[in-house]
Amino acid sequence: MTIPLSSAVTGFRSPTSMPKGSDTANSSSWYEALAKAWGQVLDGQATKLETLSDRIDAGDDQPSTLTQLTAASSKMQFMATSSATSLNSVGNSLETMARKS
Repeated sequence: MTIPLSSAVTGFRSPTSMPKGSDTANSSSWYEALAKAWGQVLDGQATKLETLSDRIDAGDDQPSTLTQLTAASSKMQFMATSSATSLNSVGNSLETMARKS
């Protein structure tokens, strides 16, 4: 069974698989929901960085705290790069599908 491309593209506009009550459930498309989800994950990691930074500012400049901050910073960089890459890849794919429909 083959699904027409126009039906497939229309399916991208409805985030039906999002859990009710989540901020991403109010998105107008699953692509927007994906972007919001990445934003929430990155916000959470940024909060961890702020907490560790505040601990260091308060005088907890032990090597273990500095190492935790370094690791959290590296994780944030990895996550931000992954977010940008995934959103760009999906966006380019959607653009290609739209051109071919």
